[in-house]
Amino acid sequence: MDSVLKTSGLTKMYKNKAVVRDVSINVHKGDIYGFIGRNGAGKTTLIRMVLGLARPSNGNIELFGSNNLEKSRRKIGAIVENPAFYPNMTAKQNLEIQAILLGVKDRSIVDSLLEKVGLTDTGKKKAKNFSLGMKQRLGIALSLLGEPEFLCLDEPINGLDPSGIKEIRDLLKFLNQKFGITVLISSHILSELSRLATRYGIINDGQLIDEFSADELEQRCQSSLIIKVEDAIKAAEVIEKEVKVRNYKIQDKNTIELFEQTEKSGEINKILARNDITVNSISKSQVDLEEYFLKITEGK
Repeated sequence: MDSVLKTSGLTKMYKNKAVVRDVSINVHKGDIYGFIGRNGAGKTTLIRMVLGLARPSNGNIELFGSNNLEKSRRKIGAIVENPAFYPNMTAKQNLEIQAILLGVKDRSIVDSLLEKVGLTDTGKKKAKNFSLGMKQRLGIALSLLGEPEFLCLDEPINGLDPSGIKEIRDLLKFLNQKFGITVLISSHILSELSRLATRYGIINDGQLIDEFSADELEQRCQSSLIIKVEDAIKAAEVIEKEVKVRNYKIQDKNTIELFEQTEKSGEINKILARNDITVNSISKSQVDLEEYFLKITEGK
């Protein structure tokens, strides 16, 4: 699979402290890559190095399979921290000014971008009077002016209300699926990333500690049935024989966790009762991205 961004051993030191330490990530073409970490974990610093806004202390960056970063960075659009625009200008005026600065000859792209990000109806309204969600969408429109193949967005949903978050989520999915734009989005709002990302990287204290696809996350966070009984070993024998379950774990002498047939809790309860096994409780467990993040960053 083609790589859009690949780092090897990327490190950034500030006053003898490693803010980013030996990070190797791989963003594939077509990914929506959720870059996860707490505030201060090193997300912004890594993005700034990728964009050429900070110089790495060590390590290597490849963009689109090339070490010619100056040329490759022309294919990137970005928002780092807060989108920059002229507050006393309209959305269209902001895009027109930026198009001039970038040397964009085809000005029809301005109206096209306003339509893409849902700002065609803002008219003469000045950007300073936009909602936070509208400002973020304007920032994304500005980052798309050079028709980039790769978007790097640092906390674009931070501070937004639920409707604003949904607007940005829908927009990024649209840009990814309709135009094939690869997206790296950093955030600590994990519930939203889980609705958007196709791959993930988790950074903690400057180190990348895990990288996985959405499918792998689903397997790691699979649902299970927690069954509390008087005799877990006896209950497991019955379940294995009569329910044909093989994927289970005996947690302790009173607890079994099933990883298949989780929709058959009522049937399993009846079978155990029929075999004179007292069931104290059956409950469904589902680990989400946030719980998985806490588990691997805190060693739980």
